[in-house]
Amino acid sequence: MDQQTQTSPIFALDSVTQVDERCAGLVLIAASHGGTYSGYLAARGRVRAAIFNDAGVGLDEAGIAGLAYLERLGIPAAAVYHSSCRIGDARDMVDRGLVGHANGPARQLGCVPGLKVRDCAARMVAALPPAEDAAPPMAEETRTLLRDNAAGPKVWGLDSASLVTPEDVGHIVVTGSHGGLMGGNPALAIKADVLAAVFNDAGMGIDRAGVGRLPALNARGIAAVTVSNQSARIGDARSAWATGRLSFANQAAAALGAQRDMPVQEFCERVLAAHQKG
Repeated sequence: MDQQTQTSPIFALDSVTQVDERCAGLVLIAASHGGTYSGYLAARGRVRAAIFNDAGVGLDEAGIAGLAYLERLGIPAAAVYHSSCRIGDARDMVDRGLVGHANGPARQLGCVPGLKVRDCAARMVAALPPAEDAAPPMAEETRTLLRDNAAGPKVWGLDSASLVTPEDVGHIVVTGSHGGLMGGNPALAIKADVLAAVFNDAGMGIDRAGVGRLPALNARGIAAVTVSNQSARIGDARSAWATGRLSFANQAAAALGAQRDMPVQEFCERVLAAHQKG
């Protein structure tokens, strides 16, 4: 979904990775998690203010870390309760979202917990637009080779599933992204036919939104799992690799031995072993 209202400068997107010049000077409603990189993308897009999904907050409060990042830049930001609307679905966020967290600049505008997203965004319109020469501190997403395998599939760590490329076909990707479907569209579950994929469950959330990619990927024959948002920082693939514990698995992953509370590294080893056996 991308939609600008007719009555106020508000723009809604299913993912903050879709931010572009259309968003400059507007209040952004982004159905992404509210991590640091999400805050950076919003600031780089020169938004007036931003609202995200709290992704269940999770380990080290990674799901709302972007609010503090934007506060340091003087940009109002808030995050909705993951239990109030589907992560990855801007239309549902606009319709049902309830604010759960707000940074200092947002609170000064009257954005408080319990406020509807529509009302929060309307109050944020009063914020000053960013300066023309505003340049936010870099918060770069990374792509890391987690396990090399000269004879077969590699394991790549991607802080965002948006970093998946056609070259990832046949490899395992451990992402920091939430496991929700963008706009509820199964075709957008992942951009390449990877061997297996790991996501963050974003605290599950309403309508089981945090694991929506799993059945969509199962239909494509891709083994997919989520890690508990309490076991790994959302938006951080290396955290998922180091401490992530499985919370949900699709049928393709379960057939390979995926089980609740299994370490991500063990799951990946099982996928690789099964692939070697053909």
